[in-house]
Amino acid sequence: MHRTRTLVGRASLPLLAAGLLWLASISAAQATEAFKMGVVDPQAVLEKSKAGKKALDGLKEYVATRQKLLSADEEELRNAEKTLKEQAAKLSDTDKKDKEAQFRTKVQDFQKRAQEFNQELQGKQKELVDEYMKKISTATKAVAEKSGFSLVVDKGSEQTVKIVIYNKDTIDLTDQVVKEFDRTNSK
Repeated sequence: MHRTRTLVGRASLPLLAAGLLWLASISAAQATEAFKMGVVDPQAVLEKSKAGKKALDGLKEYVATRQKLLSADEEELRNAEKTLKEQAAKLSDTDKKDKEAQFRTKVQDFQKRAQEFNQELQGKQKELVDEYMKKISTATKAVAEKSGFSLVVDKGSEQTVKIVIYNKDTIDLTDQVVKEFDRTNSK
């Protein structure tokens, strides 16, 4: 009789363990349903939304205008250099040194303008990103709350730090965030 209880006890131990595992898996499944996670690509929201496209187009226009000015200055420098080389043989040493000094000053001024342009551009890009990240965060929060998501992670992209390596398309909220972003930021 004692031996029978031991065998039954040994046989019921794996059944008990299997039952506990099954109960644990149900709890985990229920917990998974309660915790929804999504991803969003803020860069795509900026590029696909109407307001984002408008802002990016404005930035591109700013760059194009500045680039035209720098190109005109660069062309002027090439012409001045060409003229200096052509006249170099005809000029006295003093005049030649004066013309070369004037040319170097023009080159330095051009380099300073180009550097200032790059700094301005970086500042404008940072302002744009900061402003739109706040708006994208607000739209993401609205979508997440409406759809019951507990956590939304920045998906990242090739241009930014890639945080998410893999995700199912069903948890990608980018298109929904674009719609919400356009709804709340259409001007």
